[in-house]
Amino acid sequence: MNRIEHLGLMARYNQWMNANLYQAAMGLADEQLVLDRQAFFGSILGTLNHLLAGDTIWLKRFARHPGQHPALAPLQQVATPQDLKSLLYPDIRALWQQRQWLDQLILDFSQSLVEADLDHDLPYSNTRGIAAERNFHALLVHFFNHQTHHRGQATTLLTQAGVDVGATDLLMLIPAAS
Repeated sequence: MNRIEHLGLMARYNQWMNANLYQAAMGLADEQLVLDRQAFFGSILGTLNHLLAGDTIWLKRFARHPGQHPALAPLQQVATPQDLKSLLYPDIRALWQQRQWLDQLILDFSQSLVEADLDHDLPYSNTRGIAAERNFHALLVHFFNHQTHHRGQATTLLTQAGVDVGATDLLMLIPAAS
């Protein structure tokens, strides 16, 4: 599996896991979703909002790649989250609608990448305004790793609330060897 195929796999995993996670979360009452569970982002809803905010911020940074990927153009209409802890969407259904849109955008973007895109260094500023520059491929790996990390937290919170998310392993999407 080359780097482009790996990134495509991670985009599919992101979409699949988010569908499972949201299906599980939407089975809870709103009071359970906003209950402060002493997690990094407080509640299940807070954690899911953080994931959306982080993904949006990174994708808007990726949109400044010299390749000017058309799949990311719709992000111009989306405000950049100013805070990684804000409840951008206090309603799980509205959050799920935006999540589905963003996951499709991530999938389309991953399918538009070519090997030459990955070796660029991408300048960006972090959320505190500090300038940085990193290898684009490494940033994409970080992007997908960040999702997996916080989905794991959300899965734990849902499990503690008595909800089974089901299978979560990337292995479920890796094709069998031929």
